[in-house]
Amino acid sequence: MNLPIDFCERMRELVGGEYDDFIKSYDTQINRGVRINKLKCDTLPELFSDSEKVLWCPDGYYVKDGTVSGNHPYHAAGVIYFQEPSAMCVAEGLPLCDDAKILDLCAAPGGKTTHIGARMKNKGLLVANEIISKRASILSENVERMGLTNTIVTNEPPSHLAEKFQGFFDGIIVDAPCSGEGMFRKEPQAVDEWSVNHTLSCAVRQKNILDDAYKMLKCGGYIMYSTCTFSYDENEAVVKYMMEKYNMELCPIPGLDMLSQGIGDGMENCRRVFPHKNKGEGHFTALLRRTEENETVTEFVKKQNKRKDTTLETAVRLYYEFEKSALKIHLDGEFVLFGDNLYVLPQYVDIDKLKVLRCGLHLGEVKRNRFEPSHALSHAFDEDVYINKVETLQNSEDIKKYMHGETLSSDVSGWCVIKTEKYIVGWGKGSNGIVKNHYPKHLRTL
Repeated sequence: MNLPIDFCERMRELVGGEYDDFIKSYDTQINRGVRINKLKCDTLPELFSDSEKVLWCPDGYYVKDGTVSGNHPYHAAGVIYFQEPSAMCVAEGLPLCDDAKILDLCAAPGGKTTHIGARMKNKGLLVANEIISKRASILSENVERMGLTNTIVTNEPPSHLAEKFQGFFDGIIVDAPCSGEGMFRKEPQAVDEWSVNHTLSCAVRQKNILDDAYKMLKCGGYIMYSTCTFSYDENEAVVKYMMEKYNMELCPIPGLDMLSQGIGDGMENCRRVFPHKNKGEGHFTALLRRTEENETVTEFVKKQNKRKDTTLETAVRLYYEFEKSALKIHLDGEFVLFGDNLYVLPQYVDIDKLKVLRCGLHLGEVKRNRFEPSHALSHAFDEDVYINKVETLQNSEDIKKYMHGETLSSDVSGWCVIKTEKYIVGWGKGSNGIVKNHYPKHLRTL
């Protein structure tokens, strides 16, 4: 690989006597990984029984090319998330309290959001934000696929969120846009875009994002700052900036002792993934704790509306009628109606004047005085919650037909979920021995 000369000189200074080993790592095999979604499965699927574990992530595994793809039923069911192994260290190290309020500020495509969401077990509140609209849509789809029910997906600049959520969050993940030095092998475009000036401009942007994040953090709360770059300017120097400006405490990161320490005095609690030392492409993490009291704390208190919202009431009624026929549980919470689409949040949050792509669990859509369940609702719960099920095997023709958009044969009547083994892939609707396919068209395989 032809690496920029300035990059090589900076890395020689950064790693010293380890430079030759670092450069040789670019001739080794790229590390690829999957993370098992503990919201979906308690035990490791047989498919990954021979896979090597990622040391810093209990649910992470290395996989070889061709082991599993995005067309595999396990991917469609949200059992696995493809994630670069280095990146798995971020959400794993963020401390969680009961009913935590967590923000993933630069969240797309959703690896860290779905990771922290699984650790939260769908309790508390998770806000996942992405400033770029197309990437925010991908983020929302991954939140849906992985079965997160406590998550609001927003498409806002950090400064706008900071006005809305002052002193609100217990923890914030800032996986900041960076120069991408740790992705050179996987993304050759990052090599072409790299320059010293680019790293310095990234550092300015990172500090601005963290300034906004700090405003949204409770006293005693944590910011997990991370990048996929080696640059000192974007890593330890940014951490030092936050410590000096806000008197933040740099804390040890639980479970990451096997990774390299940060560089420079006082940076020992930072952690680095180097490709010549660890089986990962490259990453930096630092856990910062707010020690100063908040000047302003946002508290969302719902105002009583004297006028009944008959449209919302109708949507909720139709949903409950569907619920009795299809689910073994009764959902309650804060119902929200966007157009004809009904959502439910576990707690009230004022989302007025925010660009919201997903507001908690998408239950479904009201169509001509009937309720049609969403794809998200099929992914939200364990198989035991659903009344009607159609069983398939991961390598069967039936699951291939279903994911292709074809009908299936079954005696089941009414709404049903289609399973591959114990994992749910989507909805169907049975009548007269035929199950009509309700797998979303944009997800269907060729």
